[in-house]
Amino acid sequence: MIKVALNGYGTIGKRVANAIMLQPDMKLIGIAKTSPNYEAFVAQKMGINIYVPQESIKSFDEAGIKVAGNIEDMIKESDIVVDATPNGVGAQYKELYQKFGKNAIFQGGEKANVADVSFSSLCNYNEALGKKYIRVVSCNTTALLRTICTLNKLSKVEKVRATIVRRAADPKEVKKGPINALVPDPASVPSHHAKDVNSVLKDLDIITMAVIAPTTYMHMHLLNVTLKSQVSKEDVINQFLNTNRFLLVRGKSKVNSTAEIIEVARDLGRIRNDIPEVVIFEDSIYTMGNEVFLMYAVHQESIVVPENIDAIRASLNLASAEDSIKITNTSLNIGKGYLI
Repeated sequence: MIKVALNGYGTIGKRVANAIMLQPDMKLIGIAKTSPNYEAFVAQKMGINIYVPQESIKSFDEAGIKVAGNIEDMIKESDIVVDATPNGVGAQYKELYQKFGKNAIFQGGEKANVADVSFSSLCNYNEALGKKYIRVVSCNTTALLRTICTLNKLSKVEKVRATIVRRAADPKEVKKGPINALVPDPASVPSHHAKDVNSVLKDLDIITMAVIAPTTYMHMHLLNVTLKSQVSKEDVINQFLNTNRFLLVRGKSKVNSTAEIIEVARDLGRIRNDIPEVVIFEDSIYTMGNEVFLMYAVHQESIVVPENIDAIRASLNLASAEDSIKITNTSLNIGKGYLI
């Protein structure tokens, strides 16, 4: 059993924690928290060991939260650390992981140079095998890379142009906006997403633009991909239908928005209404010669979770890409085909 420590227990961290506990070859040592907030109370109620900075033990005790030790104790006990701390904080913790000689998985909010390799399961799993420090790219970049690398199996991808409509905040983030505006993110082109894709696919010709929209549900991507050879709409549909971590939405299902996608996830009983798959609107798929156009939705809270699990196995060189992805998909009930 791989002993995994989780530093950070927010939007991504708590989902990764649940995913680790569902793996047949992993054990969650515990999670690290810096403040005794409601997430710490939830972790305690779930029976998860909580580790905190030495100077915070008293505040957790006063709040009625029992701690298992300090963060260094947790790291020392682990085989590998998943760092799910806020953007930029993971780089500060890297020195501690190095001190104890522990492998670590970082998130996309960190700069690419924090790790030996930026990671996407469907694109470069083999490149990450045995790497001590792996960075799982951001939610938007994960979706872009999954889609690009899946189309690349149909025909070589030569050029990508993408527009990203970003959610403004996660549902729990009450202090974020905008409330009533669309905001270029940034106003200059390309957006940072292209650079992040190039951290994995280094020679890809890609330009991205992004805008922030006043919604909390999901991101939406509008993609134009130029392939080396001509393909049909049916070719593209079949490629995605037969690839795990993608779900297609039929036009006849009357699911016409991200809100309805989330509602379907609720109705299907998905935990936290999570959708780690890329959700493609089938009717948006259009081909013209060697160009492919499509639109898809990205559940920003959960899409990177399976990649974190695969990255653990890759870092410790414990499974091939095919085997790890299969185990992760099965344990997390990640599918392919149609949403409904």
